[in-house]
Amino acid sequence: MAAVTIEAIRDAAQRLDGVAHRTPVVTSRLMNEAAGCELFFKCENLQRVGAFKFRGAWNAVAQLSDDEASRGVVTHSSGNHAQALALAARERGMPAHIVMPRGAPAVKREAVAGYGARIVECEPNLAARETTAAEVMAETGAVFIHPYDDPRIIAGQGTAALELLDEVPDLDVVLAP
Repeated sequence: MAAVTIEAIRDAAQRLDGVAHRTPVVTSRLMNEAAGCELFFKCENLQRVGAFKFRGAWNAVAQLSDDEASRGVVTHSSGNHAQALALAARERGMPAHIVMPRGAPAVKREAVAGYGARIVECEPNLAARETTAAEVMAETGAVFIHPYDDPRIIAGQGTAALELLDEVPDLDVVLAP
């Protein structure tokens, strides 16, 4: 996969404008004292679906052609990407098929279903996720949106860093989980 460019991230930021939240950056005196430096926290827990994953999901969905969108999207995920893609698809008015392993947290399953996506269960391993997603694609014609290995997803996620650097431009280090 080709590296994601800063231009791709800036383009993603334009697609996300007015759709994703611009999340706050906060500091903590107590944490700063404990670390011996000034820390800044980008609060992506306040993003739609409670995670930065919405940024990438919307960026990917927004780039689909009308024909692709009419067929819907499919992914495999047990959590935040599942929710993010389900919401992004709903916002664009298209079907979403989410392959989730048996035993995925009930709160995640309920959120995915609440966003209107079809949940397809599979065994809890990567091979089963990929095989089941391929079966759903063959059945529906839906477009596969990989949960992390997709330049559209990566560029969308990168918009959180653009916002952080816009607000706090002189950072020495950025740590991301």
